[in-house]
Amino acid sequence: MKVTLLSKYSRLGASSRLRSLQYLPALEQAGIQVTPHALFDDDYLTRLYEGRGRSLPSIASRYAARARQLRGLGKTDLIWLEYEALPYVPYCVEQRLMPRGVPYVVDYDDAVFHQYDLASRRQVRRLLGTKIDKVMANAAAVICGNEYLAERARRADARCIERVPTVVDATRYSVADAATSAAADSPVIGWIGSPATQRYILELKPVLEALYRERGARLVLVGAQLALAEQFGELPVTVLPWSEEGEARAIAGFDIGTMPLPDGPWERGKCGYKLIQYMAAGKPVVASPVGVNVEIVEGWQSGMLADSHAQWHQALSALLANPDMRLSLGRNGRQAVEQHYSLQAQVPRLAEILYQAARGG
Repeated sequence: MKVTLLSKYSRLGASSRLRSLQYLPALEQAGIQVTPHALFDDDYLTRLYEGRGRSLPSIASRYAARARQLRGLGKTDLIWLEYEALPYVPYCVEQRLMPRGVPYVVDYDDAVFHQYDLASRRQVRRLLGTKIDKVMANAAAVICGNEYLAERARRADARCIERVPTVVDATRYSVADAATSAAADSPVIGWIGSPATQRYILELKPVLEALYRERGARLVLVGAQLALAEQFGELPVTVLPWSEEGEARAIAGFDIGTMPLPDGPWERGKCGYKLIQYMAAGKPVVASPVGVNVEIVEGWQSGMLADSHAQWHQALSALLANPDMRLSLGRNGRQAVEQHYSLQAQVPRLAEILYQAARGG
C-alpha cells in the first residue's frame, strides 16, 4: 500500500518525528510504503529555536510547494495528514486542493484547534474557529494522542476515532538502577523540552531552591536556552543541548523526571511525552495533574502528581529520600513503556488503522 505523509515538520520537529516519521521503517516491513513530505524544514525550525523568527518568503514558498503536492496526489492509496494541510488557510480552500477520491487520516498530539477557536483576533476565530472540526469530520480516521483530543473529534462528528499514544523506541533507552544512579550528595532533578515550554519548569524555582538547600539536589535541563539557567539564581543548573542521538543518554543521568504544567486548554491537549521518556529510562516521575498526565502516572503507578508548590516539594522530597521508592516507580514506568508507550507496542495497531482507512473503513 502506498501512503503519502504530509507532516508539518521534518524530523527536527518533535511532533512529526514522534507521531509519524519514527514509524516509517516498521511500517515498510508491514507492507506500507510511506513517502513523507514536510511542510516546514530543518532551517525553519532552527531559526525558531535560535530566536531568529520566521522568514515570510520561505513560508510562502513552502505553502506553494504543499499546494502543488496536494494537486498531484491522485495516485496514492491514502494521505496521512498531521493536523491540517495548510495552517491558517480556510478549510474551503484546503478542501479544494485535496485530491478527490483519496481518503485521508489525520493525526493530533496537540490541541491545535485552540490556535483558532481561542485566538485573540476575532477574524481568526471567525474564519478558522471550526476548521479543525471540518478536517476531522471528513477524515477516514482521526488518530488522537489523548482523550481531550478524542472528545473534540467526537464533537466534530468524526466517523472513526482511534487513540494512539505518543511513544518512544524502547530499545534506545537503557534502564539504570534508579536507587544508585546519582551521587548521594548531588541527586539530579531533570526536565527535557524546548525553549517553547521552558517557562513551565521556571515556575518551580522556589521548590527547587528549597530542595537544593535541604538535600543538595541540582537541576539538569535538556533542550532549554542557556540563558534560562541565570534565572534560577544560586541554584546549580546544568543546561544540555538537545539532540535526537543524545536525549536518552541525558535522561539516564536523571534521578527524577519532572513535567510541570498549568491547567489550561492547550496543556490539556498534550500527550505526556516527557513522562514517557523518563519512564523508558526507568526514572520515577512527578507531574502536574493535567490532561493525560493523570492517566499515565496513576494508571501505571510510575510516579506522583503535584498541583501546588507544597505538593511538588513533598513529592520530590519523598523521592529524593527513598531510593527504593524511586526504583519501584521507575520499574513500573519502564513496564508501561514496554507494554503500551513504545514503538514496538503500537506499530501493529497503527498499521491496521492505515489499512482500514485506505479500504474505506
